[in-house]
Amino acid sequence: YIQLAYLTGILPIKKEKTQSALNNFDEFTMLDAGVMAPYIGFTEAEVKDLCEKYHRDFEKVKYWYDGYLLEDYQVYNPKAVVSVCVRGRFRSYWSETASYEAIVPFINMNYDGLKNAIIEILSGASIKVNTAAFKNDTVNIQSKDDVLTYLIHLGYLGYNQNRRTAFVPNEEIRQELTTAVESRKWNEMITFQQESEHLLEATLDMDEEAVEEGIEKIHTEYVSNIQYNNENSLSSVLAIAYLSSMEYYFKPVRELPTGRGFADFVFIPKPEYVSSYPALVVELKWNKNAETALQQIKEKKYPESIKQYTGDILLVGINYDKKTKKHQCLIESYEK
Repeated sequence: YIQLAYLTGILPIKKEKTQSALNNFDEFTMLDAGVMAPYIGFTEAEVKDLCEKYHRDFEKVKYWYDGYLLEDYQVYNPKAVVSVCVRGRFRSYWSETASYEAIVPFINMNYDGLKNAIIEILSGASIKVNTAAFKNDTVNIQSKDDVLTYLIHLGYLGYNQNRRTAFVPNEEIRQELTTAVESRKWNEMITFQQESEHLLEATLDMDEEAVEEGIEKIHTEYVSNIQYNNENSLSSVLAIAYLSSMEYYFKPVRELPTGRGFADFVFIPKPEYVSSYPALVVELKWNKNAETALQQIKEKKYPESIKQYTGDILLVGINYDKKTKKHQCLIESYEK
């Protein structure tokens, strides 16, 4: 004689047997929120109202705490939004409600492709995830996809239901995941981080040859599973290669609308680094040449759209030649 029972928790209900006695219920999860989507967190409209009321910068709140995609809603972490509205400090409030130590054993599991997937996801990439095999049970995790599905349920990753991809939703979570990764020193991550830092330094020094070698090295040793066949695959490798830039720059903007088209990548420095780090406007070509890439940046006036955000600007053209299997890079300083 129960009219309604409402159960809530972090993980969906575990399904132990195919003919479970508990099988006639509606379930709303981070994978499929259904009609509950706008109630799982704050919607964008609600956050805009709160920012106006508490005089907070909405764009900054969005960068730090947005990113969960539930049905057609952009959903924000309520705890974080309330904390930043009340305290006025932009930082990770995640650790006040959950410890990253709970996920460390899982992201360090030795499943094929898991560590590369974590590196890709931290760089801002979205990766395919098969969520169907996860049994809502942390004891019987058996694959890379199980680990990633578990992280989606916990809120450490966002999930695009239509594309079936996982991604880091915002800056708060990126910091928490990075802390979790660094707490257990994996050699792969330490070495990759060093290679990525060298690549960023070479770019800022306008050392074109070192940039070519750096991208080639990272593609060969860390993301060789991405096979070049067009500019999109080249852009995936580039996003991963510049992972270290996330310390100084906002997450790179892909396909930024500009005066006469779309720039492939734009790296805009965080406010505290504007005086010491230039913005980067990057154009990629596949089977053409780096000169064509630079020419396109200039002709379509890509830098025009970001002049108000930053100090110096570097123009970077990168090409991959399918025949020689070599990267080519040209870098110029933009004269305002």
